Amino acid sequence: MKKFTFILLLVAMTVIAGCGGNGDEGGAGEDSIKIIAAHNQTSPENPYQDGLLKFKEVAEEESDGAIEVEVHAGTIGTEESELVEKLQTGGADVVLVSPGFMTQTGIDEVNLFALPYLFTSYDHWEQTVDGEVGEEMATIINEESNNDFRIVGYWSAGVRHYYGKQPLESMDDLNGLTMRTQTSGVVANYWKETGAVPTSVAWGELYQALQQDVVDSAENAYPYFVQQNHHTTDNGKYITETGHDYTTRFLLVNGNEFDNYTEEQQEILLNAAEESVKAEREALYKQEDEYKQQAIDDGAEVNEIDRQPFIDLAKPFQDQAAEDMGVEDLLEKIRDNQ
Repeated sequence: MKKFTFILLLVAMTVIAGCGGNGDEGGAGEDSIKIIAAHNQTSPENPYQDGLLKFKEVAEEESDGAIEVEVHAGTIGTEESELVEKLQTGGADVVLVSPGFMTQTGIDEVNLFALPYLFTSYDHWEQTVDGEVGEEMATIINEESNNDFRIVGYWSAGVRHYYGKQPLESMDDLNGLTMRTQTSGVVANYWKETGAVPTSVAWGELYQALQQDVVDSAENAYPYFVQQNHHTTDNGKYITETGHDYTTRFLLVNGNEFDNYTEEQQEILLNAAEESVKAEREALYKQEDEYKQQAIDDGAEVNEIDRQPFIDLAKPFQDQAAEDMGVEDLLEKIRDNQ
């Protein structure tokens, strides 16, 4: 992770060298700035909030208050598409988004990180995003967005599992089940192949959709669906640990705005981003176990399943998607990291 942040810092310093007005004379102590940092989760008790609060703490402390950070938990957008738009238009300075929403900006390569069963463990995921593959993806995003988006850290939203109105004993149990998930792209195509019916429901409306039988099932990580009490509904009480996605989330800044900060401000913000990555991951890993236990205590039923048929089904999807995106080399590097 330090290597990744150091490279980002070098990129930032290189840009500064060619920009007027951002030399050594300026500093965070001389020019005050206000940073709007936002995520889409409405509950403040989640890893996203922990990460952004750490970002705020470090940025404000290291700048002696010259950098003010205002953290928004779903208050300026509960949909990631809203946050991406606000980052582009100046309504936010730091946002957290998933690969799926980044593809809506035309950067298809980021969908690599959303492929089912791409990662086998958190160690595998960390080695990937904190290493060469993460660096290459950051470069792709920055270049293809014309510097509108710059990654300053990789966060996780946990390991996603199935939960629904019935447990899964085999893949056949998914036949005909409506599932709240992505409704287009490789993720949707994968779930269609399992027999499920991908269905679109806004996150904020999913509890009611499960309660009122609008959808039969959904998929997400324990810290998120348990916080929203999805496991207390009839259509969410059976949790099968499919472990199909060790999720990746991008902590983004607007590169063009970032380049206007002084060298000292940039360094402070990158340090804050690095510390936020540590804080968010630590909170997430801890909450995985805590919220699983809460779900069980609340009466949810948890079972394991033989994942190998799901993994075997996912491999050709990964191969084809990587070929379509032109990132076969990155896919092979990810597999080599196992």
